[in-house]
Amino acid sequence: MTRLLAAASAIALAASLPAAAQDFSVERIDQHIRTLSDDWFEGRAPGTPGEDKTVAYLSGAFASIGLEPGGDLRPDGSRAWTQDVILKRSTMVDDPLLFIDIGGERVAMVQDRDLAVRSPVNGMAEVRLDDVPLIFVGYGTHAPERDWSDFKDFDVAGKVIVALVNDPDFEGGEGSFGGEAMTYYGRWTYKYEEAARRGAAGVLVIHETKPASYPWGVIASGNDVTLDIVRKDPAAAHTALQGWMHVDIASRIFEAAGTSYEDAKAMAQRRDFQPMDLGATIDATLLARSDRIAAKNVVGILPGTERPDEHIVFTGHHDHLGVGEPDETGDTIYNGAIDNATGMALMIEMGRAFVQGGGTGRSLVFLAVGAEESGLLGAKYYAANPLYPLETTVGVINTDAPGVHGPTRDFSISGSAKLGLLDVMIEEAAKMERRYSPDPNPAAGSFFRSDHFAFAQVGVPAVSFRSGSDLVDGGTERAAQIRAAYAAEDYHQQSDEWSPDWDLSGIVRDAQLIHAVAERLGNSEEWPNWAEGSEFKALRDASAEARD
Repeated sequence: MTRLLAAASAIALAASLPAAAQDFSVERIDQHIRTLSDDWFEGRAPGTPGEDKTVAYLSGAFASIGLEPGGDLRPDGSRAWTQDVILKRSTMVDDPLLFIDIGGERVAMVQDRDLAVRSPVNGMAEVRLDDVPLIFVGYGTHAPERDWSDFKDFDVAGKVIVALVNDPDFEGGEGSFGGEAMTYYGRWTYKYEEAARRGAAGVLVIHETKPASYPWGVIASGNDVTLDIVRKDPAAAHTALQGWMHVDIASRIFEAAGTSYEDAKAMAQRRDFQPMDLGATIDATLLARSDRIAAKNVVGILPGTERPDEHIVFTGHHDHLGVGEPDETGDTIYNGAIDNATGMALMIEMGRAFVQGGGTGRSLVFLAVGAEESGLLGAKYYAANPLYPLETTVGVINTDAPGVHGPTRDFSISGSAKLGLLDVMIEEAAKMERRYSPDPNPAAGSFFRSDHFAFAQVGVPAVSFRSGSDLVDGGTERAAQIRAAYAAEDYHQQSDEWSPDWDLSGIVRDAQLIHAVAERLGNSEEWPNWAEGSEFKALRDASAEARD
C-alpha cells in the first residue's frame, strides 16, 4: 500500500487498532507517527480540514484502546471526545506595506525577509502607522524585583519599541537574571505583553539565531494567520504591530543612528541603560479579516479505581503549521513528524498500556491539545477552563518531540525548574539505570515553550519530558550534532517528515519511564509540589485545602 493510500485510510485504521500486550511497541509508535505526519493530514493546523482529520484519528485511537471520552459535557451529561477551544483568527488580506526611514532614506521592508510581522490581533481590521518613531529599549524588560527596568521613565506610548531577544545575562552568562538559563523576561511573548501594557504602537524583536535558539526561517513563515484566545479588550493585550526584525536591518538602523549594533547590545546589558531614540521611523499598513474558530483539544480518560476525583494528566500537542509557501523542493506541507506526531504516538501507547494494565487508583487523563504552535493556546484554554479540577490534579507530564535516534543513558526536562515531580522521575529513572541531565540549552527558554507551562502558571506541578542527551549509540557528541542539525534544518520546516531510518526504541524506553512515574503516583497518595523558592509554589499552596 502506498503512503497516499495509507493516509486515506487513516481514520478507519485508528478505529481498528488491535489490542496488544502491555509492552510498548516500536511498530505501533511508528505507525502512528507515519500516519499523523502524512501529507493527507495537511500539516494539522487549527481550524482546518487537517485538524478535523487529526481529531478524528486521535478520537478513534483513544476509543480503540479502551479510554473513555473525557471532553466537554453534553446536554445529556455524557462527555464528548473533544474540548472546544474558542479562538479568534486574524488573516492578513495581503502582504503588509512596510517602510523604515533609515538615515533619511525611505527603505522598503520585505515581509519575512527584513521584518516578520504578524497579522494583527489587537481587534483592528486595518492598522496604519505613519512616521512612528522607533525606540530601542534594550531587552524590553521591567523587573522591579530584580531592580531592573530597561524603560526607566521613558514614555513609549504611541511608539514602536525595538527589543533584543533573550535576557540581559545571555551574553555574559551571569547577572541579575539567573545567568545562562532564560527567564520568562527573555521570551518574545513577554516583550509583546510589556509593550502592550505600556501603550506602545508596536514591538519588533531583533532576531539573532543563538539567543533566539532558532534560525530566521522559523519565524519567517505563517505570519499571515494569527490565533489568540478571545479577549474582551484585545488592544489591552496586543499592540497594533507585532513582529521580528532581521539583525541585518537592525545593524543598518543602529549605524545610521551613530553607533553599532554590538555597542548598543553591550549598553543594554547594563543596569543604567537608557532607552534610545533610533532616529528612524516606520510606516506600516496591515489589512486583516477576523473570525472565530473552535480548535479542538482531544481528551480521553481512564477513571481511577479508588480515587477517581484525583487526576494525573498526560499532555502533548497534536497541531502543527499546516500548509504554506513552497520550499526549494516545492513542498508546501509542514508535516510535523517529530514535532509532535511523536508525542501523540507516545500518548496513545501510554493510554493503551494503562488500559491493558487495569489503570490506577487515581484517574488518568490523556489531553492532546491543539493550537500549541500558535502560543500554547489549547493548553492555556484548558488551564482557564479545566475539565477536571486543577486543585486535585496531581501533576502534568508533557511529551513534545521525543527522540527518534535510539535510547539514551539519561533523560531531561525542558528548562531548569525544580519540583517534586522531577524528583519522582529521577528516582524511577535510577531503577532503570538512567540518570537525570539538566537541560543542555537553558538559554533557549524551553520551559516557557511547551504546553506544561500553561499548567505551571496556575500552580499545577508540570514538566515537559525530554529524551536525554547521551545516546547509547554515539553519546553526547552525536546527540548534540543531531539536535543542532534539527534546529537548523528541520524545526518548523517542511522537512520535518517521517523517516524509515529512525530508531524508535528510545521512545519505548521513554514511555516505560513515564509509565513508571504515573503508575507510582496513580497508586499512591503523593502530592508532588514545587520546590521552595519556585514562583509557582505559592499558587499551588493556596489550594492545599482541596487536597487534604
